[in-house]
Amino acid sequence: MEKFITIAVFDYVHEIQILKHRLDQEELQYFFENEIMSSFAPMYSNALGGITLKIHPNDFETVKTILQEMKYDNKLKIV
Repeated sequence: MEKFITIAVFDYVHEIQILKHRLDQEELQYFFENEIMSSFAPMYSNALGGITLKIHPNDFETVKTILQEMKYDNKLKIV
């Protein structure tokens, strides 16, 4: 199995909720690293490097399109 790659970084758990739903609709393989820790202790999010969206490399273009449709900036972070 290929290694999952990071495509976006978020600061807070609430920022990823709609995105999770959209990725599930497309039946993509993904996970959010540091999501659980950030939900328990939000002040640690920055220390952990944020909540990172990890995707399968084959889904890169699809996820990039979804992020652009949801109006994320070119750094792929919610503003």
